[in-house]
Amino acid sequence: MEKQLFVDEVRKTAEGYFQRGEFFCSEAVVKTINDLLDKPFDDSVTKLASGFPVGIGKSGCLCGAVSGGVMALGMAYGRNHGEPMQDKMFPVSADLHNHIKDMYKSTCCRVMTRNFEFASPERKAHCVKITGEVAAYVAEKLYEDGVIK
Repeated sequence: MEKQLFVDEVRKTAEGYFQRGEFFCSEAVVKTINDLLDKPFDDSVTKLASGFPVGIGKSGCLCGAVSGGVMALGMAYGRNHGEPMQDKMFPVSADLHNHIKDMYKSTCCRVMTRNFEFASPERKAHCVKITGEVAAYVAEKLYEDGVIK
């Protein structure tokens, strides 16, 4: 599949989970990437991402989508006990952070959403877009690195 079409489909999938209310940001990214990788982890892995929405448990700190994205990158570049750290893990995680920070001028949820009332449809749409961007970024990296064929 052509890269851009592939990345757009991943973006749409993650955004759809959040838009429909099936998952919040971090969960949507983890679910989408786990499925994309043909489920290296069972579906319960999404539970691990459940504490990150709204900036880590509604604290407004690190964007939940970014947290979920780093978790998703760990699915491909992470390690098991006793294994050395893969050379790609830290740089690809930092690149995701920097990509979102370049786009939104922050990775802090309260900063990224400060122009919106929390319960507003505009804030949700904004967060859905960020979620899609993170999932697309992760998918593009996995595609470029040959993790996804």
